[in-house]
Amino acid sequence: MASAAAAAYDRLAELKAFDETKAGVKGLVDAGVAELPRIFHAPPHILDAYPTAAAEDPNYVFPIIDLGGAWEDPEKRKKVVAEIRDASVVNHGVPASVVEEMKAGAHRFFNLDVEEKKQYYGRDMRKKVVYHSNLDLYTSSSANWRDAVMFQMAPNPPAPEELPTSCRDVVTEYSSEMLKIGDSLFELLSEALGLKSNYLKEMGCAEGVNVVYNYYPACPQPELTLGTTQHADIGFISVLVQDDVGGLQVLHKDHWVDVPPMADGLVINIANLLQVINEFP
Repeated sequence: MASAAAAAYDRLAELKAFDETKAGVKGLVDAGVAELPRIFHAPPHILDAYPTAAAEDPNYVFPIIDLGGAWEDPEKRKKVVAEIRDASVVNHGVPASVVEEMKAGAHRFFNLDVEEKKQYYGRDMRKKVVYHSNLDLYTSSSANWRDAVMFQMAPNPPAPEELPTSCRDVVTEYSSEMLKIGDSLFELLSEALGLKSNYLKEMGCAEGVNVVYNYYPACPQPELTLGTTQHADIGFISVLVQDDVGGLQVLHKDHWVDVPPMADGLVINIANLLQVINEFP
């Protein structure tokens, strides 16, 4: 029976059928799927790779850095420079109204009619706006329960009419804010690496901005899949905004550590290229 079941499962055909709907995971949710399609079943060695740290364990407290005063007070700046690594930052200067509107913009986009979203669907990352479900859909061992839309906003932004009207204004405004906070963070990170404050900016680290909306809906069988498998981010840094649902984790000392949602807080991840600079300044 097991052999017959395996023979009946044509993974490539199921992947293509899912992809060709251009509706993503949101389409499955809207259709009321009650059983997780097999293409999303993650292998046990991925699901069970690392345990999650107990929330009350003091060894796994996620760091929070207050940037307030770091540009006016030399002593405060020294403290921030000594602390800044992977962390959540507050008093970062990005208006709370912009952060909240970004969250609202994500809801508006993913709740668009399928036919309206289809115009942005694809896997051609040369485009300025790409809506997709799993960029590695055809190469990964299992699909993630996740959709995303990516906007390449700097240094060469799309024309306004290329952006969805559901989030056009806020994505543009948020990108501008990210360029500003990027300048500030790269100054602090340069100093944390023992370099002059404008070192990373002069390398061009702060010039590019990609904005990504990620959609992680409730799953009918969450024990069988993941929203995102273990990975490291590309680029120099990632600035993450969470809603109040939670679920974001980082790997620390062979344990997954929950990153608690924080109102107006931004999570800063050190990505691959900056790690290379750290090793070879």
